[in-house]
Amino acid sequence: MTTSLPAPATARRPTLPSDYPSLHAHFAPIFERIAEGALERERERRLPFEEIRALDEAGWGTLRVPHSHGGPGASIETTTRLLVELAEADSNVAHQYRSHLGFVDSLIFQPERVRTRWYERILAGATVGNASTEKGGNRLGTLQTVVTAGPDGPRLTGTKFYSTGTIFADYTRVSAAVDGGDGRRFAVVATDADGVEIRDDWDGFGQKLTGTGTTVFSGVAVEEDGLLDRVPRSADATHEAAYFQLILLAVLAGIARAARRDAAALVAGRARTFNTGLGMPFREDPLIQEAVGRIAAKAYSAEAIVAQTARVLDEGVAAALAAGRPASAEETPREVHASEIAVEHAQVTVPELALGAAQDLFLTVGASATSVAKGLDRHWRNAQTVATHNPIAFRARAIGDYWINGVLPEGLNAIGDARAAKEKR
Repeated sequence: MTTSLPAPATARRPTLPSDYPSLHAHFAPIFERIAEGALERERERRLPFEEIRALDEAGWGTLRVPHSHGGPGASIETTTRLLVELAEADSNVAHQYRSHLGFVDSLIFQPERVRTRWYERILAGATVGNASTEKGGNRLGTLQTVVTAGPDGPRLTGTKFYSTGTIFADYTRVSAAVDGGDGRRFAVVATDADGVEIRDDWDGFGQKLTGTGTTVFSGVAVEEDGLLDRVPRSADATHEAAYFQLILLAVLAGIARAARRDAAALVAGRARTFNTGLGMPFREDPLIQEAVGRIAAKAYSAEAIVAQTARVLDEGVAAALAAGRPASAEETPREVHASEIAVEHAQVTVPELALGAAQDLFLTVGASATSVAKGLDRHWRNAQTVATHNPIAFRARAIGDYWINGVLPEGLNAIGDARAAKEKR
């Protein structure tokens, strides 16, 4: 299905405050409305265009635009805390902003001309999706999507899957091959440009409403400020890899909070019990109280880990800015590497906590919890889908290598077909 999208917004959004209490008060009513319709949207498989539009109009996409460029300048920690709350309301809506928030943070390391150009658009309400991963056929470290030079400027051609957020956005950032070698660069193009085809064909059993489908680019024109280079293991690449994963962890923490919310509500309103129990209402039964308490503890722990990880990323950005936005891998401050290390730790623990909270939800009530009308299974399906973005075993191995041998984690910068064993030798 090809989706027609409105032209990018041009009206400048009002500047928001930067502190968490004020931003929470600003967005909480919108989060509540989003939560009210989350189950119905899931059952109907209705993409949350209206809900995302409400957030965009309220300035959600501008949170990380710096004060120096007219934005709120909210910290990563503050943005992450709000993102957890949004994920509790609807993990699909929070997840699709991963692309936009990641792009905005990547601008920190771009030349001033590029920063100014894109910050102006974002403050005017524009949002940016993501189209990085190819479904198969590209060797690890390479891409089949290319940018070619032409008499009228560069042109983008290729097909991407997992294009999270693109169907909702005004622009999308596309990873493309570097001419004549391994590595990648990025091309940012309008989603309504000639040659862009967006398909809502994501077939995962969870996170069904994130717009994570196929996008095809057929000779799409790329503007000068839309072609962005990337230096592997630079402060730019390292921070972005960590930040993109932090957003997934925030979504998982929000899902754990949703499981806690639903568990407490189900138990509080339940009248039926079992003769094999104590014969008292579930809300007074100590075993059921314990089960809900364990869910709550997992949700609390997941959120606490995510908040601490966000603080480490804030420290990394501060160090990179103090160092003059270093462009080479050799100049990357240790605080930026600490960001990736923190995220690697969190990626081993937070998915297990969120999945545990979602699974334990079914220990608090009887068979009625499996009713499709209740949709409680969506918490586990959504958490599992987010968790599989990055195999936990690989993250745990990287952390072990770091603590044993001092080897820095590589982050997630490339996905592709593995080389055969003979080729490796």
